[in-house]
Order: sequence, then C-alpha cells, then structure tokens
Amino acid sequence: MRFDQPVPLTTIAQLIGAELTGNTTALATGINEIHKVEPGDLAFVDHPKYYDTCIQSAASFIIINKRTEFPEGKALLIVDEPFEAYLKIVNFYRPFAPSMQSVSTTAIIGEGTIVMPGAYIGNHVQLGSNCVIHPNVTILDHCVIGNNVIIQAGTVIGSDAFYYNKKTNRDIHYKKMASCGRVVIESDVEIGANCTIDRGVSADTVIGAGTKMDNLVHIGHDTMVGRNCLFAGQVGIAGATTIEDNVILWGQVGVSKTLTIGKDAVVYAQSGVKDTIAGGKVYFGSPVEDAREKMKELVWIKRIPQLWDKVMEGRKK
Repeated sequence: MRFDQPVPLTTIAQLIGAELTGNTTALATGINEIHKVEPGDLAFVDHPKYYDTCIQSAASFIIINKRTEFPEGKALLIVDEPFEAYLKIVNFYRPFAPSMQSVSTTAIIGEGTIVMPGAYIGNHVQLGSNCVIHPNVTILDHCVIGNNVIIQAGTVIGSDAFYYNKKTNRDIHYKKMASCGRVVIESDVEIGANCTIDRGVSADTVIGAGTKMDNLVHIGHDTMVGRNCLFAGQVGIAGATTIEDNVILWGQVGVSKTLTIGKDAVVYAQSGVKDTIAGGKVYFGSPVEDAREKMKELVWIKRIPQLWDKVMEGRKK
C-alpha cells in the first residue's frame, strides 16, 4: 500500500508506540509484506526465523519486536506486537469507509462505460472507458479497471484476502490480516459470471491485458496473471501465485499458492498444480505431470486387470 504522501517515521512511531532507532529523519512511502516490499516501505516481522530476511530485504524500515543489528540507512521501529502495529497503520491510513450509494461519488468512470442496474462501485474505484459492468457486479474500494473490460453478472472484484495470522497463546485462533491492497485489471479483459478476485494483502492482485475468464473462477490475493491467459470454469488459484503470459487452465484446475506457471503452459481439466511448472508444455493430473506421460500411465493402469488375470492363470498352470 502506498501512502497518499510520504509519512515521517517519527509520526509512524508515535502512532504505534514504537521505539525508533536508525534513520529517524526518514519518510516512509508505504507498507508492504516482505515478498512485495520496495525501498521506502515499512515491513513487519515478529518471528526470529524471519528477522534477517526482513532486515536484509528491500524494505527501508522494519517493525520488529527485538532490538538487533541492521544495515546503515535503515531504521527499526521496536514494538511488542509487530502484527498489531501493522493493523494499526493500515486502519489509520486506509480505514474502512462504507459507501451507501450504488456508485461512490469518489469513483472515476471513463467515457462510454456502462454500469448496469444493481452493480456496486466502491470508493476511489477507477473504471476505464468503454467497459460493460453487468448487473449485480461488485467492485470494491480502490480497484482499478482498464479500458474495454467486460465483467459479467454477480462477479466480485476486490474482496478481502483469505489471510490470517495464526495465534497460539492459549487456544489456536486466527486473526484477520487487514487487506489494504488493490485489484488491478488491465485493458481488454473479460470476466465471467460469479467470479471472485481478492485484493492484495498490501500490494496488488493483477490481471494482465487480454485475459479471459469463464464463470466461477477464483483468483487469490496478490496473484499476478499475465497477458492473454484463458481460464475455464471453476478454476481456482491460491494467493501470491504468478501465472505468466498465454497460459491456459481448463475447467476445475486447482493451483496452489506462491508458485509460478510458465509462459504458454496448458493444464488440462481437473488437474492440480502444487509446484512451479515450466512454460511451453501441456500438463495433466494431480499433481500435474507431462500430459503425454500421464496418458501413457493411465493406459497401463487400465491394463492392470488383464495383467493380473495372466499372472493368476500362470499360477494355476
């Protein structure tokens, strides 16, 4: 999440009650998760396992629960509960602001765009030109839609990330991590009916130009979908995944989190992708394998009863 304007670290420290050390005169330009941070960002870490990764990342300022060494030019904001500090910053700089109108007065809608009855356009949404937004579509706050985009009825753009912080102090429970990211849909995209695209936790979920989605497709938070992809019905993609250009996912393909599907890959229906796969190949199965090899395997599986009968006949002799 980018702040509307750079914020002095001293202001952030005061807001979250942090001890500030290091580059105390610096300005923070945003707050992000560790895998999305850029110079000028705040990041948070609350487990020793990830201290070094976070401190050595591109993040300039680290919210942490222990004083430790860090590179010159950076700063630490030391608090007891870094996760709670993250929530406080997000809720202060991007608070929930309900809009009771079908189209928020802060939304920007481009020339020639049609918004049909029953659609909801939230705060600070940007809609490009010549789009068609069908009935009962919901586009939530801060989402950005390009030109010539078609969104079919019942689709939800920008719902919260399915992202929780696991707490084990007493009983196991899950605390919601506030979503302050966006969904960015580039131009010439078509999205079917009853699809759901979650916003990024702190950055963007991106749908590349020219991509087409069938009905009932789900895209998880912080996923990056390339250009000219094709997703058939009931495809589900988990969070923080990268789908490169020209990928085809046929019906009911399931894709796990934080992996990459390479450019020009094709995955046949009802397959499961659990790890990164190379581009330019055709895949099938769960977990996926090269489709031709998988088909050979299935042929042999069908022959097992015949082979078994031959074995039993041999024993009788």
